[in-house]
Amino acid sequence: MAEVRTTPATGTSEEARHGLVARWAVARRRAQTARQAEFTAFVAATAPGLRRTAYLMCRDWHLAQDLTQITFAKMYASWGRIRGTANPEAYSRRVLVNAIFDQKKRRSDSELVLAELPEAPHHPPDDTPELHITLLRALATLSIRDQAIVVLRHWEDQSVETVAGILGVSVSVVKTQNARALSRLRAVLGEDFVRI
Repeated sequence: MAEVRTTPATGTSEEARHGLVARWAVARRRAQTARQAEFTAFVAATAPGLRRTAYLMCRDWHLAQDLTQITFAKMYASWGRIRGTANPEAYSRRVLVNAIFDQKKRRSDSELVLAELPEAPHHPPDDTPELHITLLRALATLSIRDQAIVVLRHWEDQSVETVAGILGVSVSVVKTQNARALSRLRAVLGEDFVRI
C-alpha cells in the first residue's frame, strides 16, 4: 500500500487564504454600502434643484424628471471617482446641462415654430402663474446655451465663473452671451417688464 502524505502547511495556508478572501469580501461590501448611502444622500439633497433647473430649460416636468434621472445614472456609474472631487453638485449641473444639450439636439426637428411671439405684458404683473408662463415662453425664444446661462446665472444664482465651469466656456463668453440673452428677453417682454 502506498502511503498518502499530507503537508499540514498547505492546508493551513489554504485556510489562511480563504479567511483573507472572506475578510476582503466583507470589507468590500461595507465600502460599497457606504458609497451607496453617500450617493443616496447626495441624490436626496440635489434632486429638487436639478429637476427645477431642467424644467426651466425644457418646460416639461416629465422630461425634466427623465433628464435628472439620466444625470444621476451617469454620476452613479462613476461615483467612486466623482465623490472625491471638490464640488460634486457643480459636476451634477454640468452633467445635467450636457444631457439637456443632447436632448435638444435629438429633438430639434420636432420643435414647433410659432408665427408670432406671445404678446409682452404692458404692466409688470403680480407673481402669478401667468407671470411664470410668460417668463418661460420668453426663455424659450433663446438658444439652448443662452437658456442655460440665464437659468444658471439668474435663477440658480451661480457666479459667472461657476457657470463658465459648468458649460466649459470662458468667463468672457458667459458675460457676453448673458448680456445678449437679457437684451433679447427684454425685447420679447417689453421695457415695462422690470423683473429682468
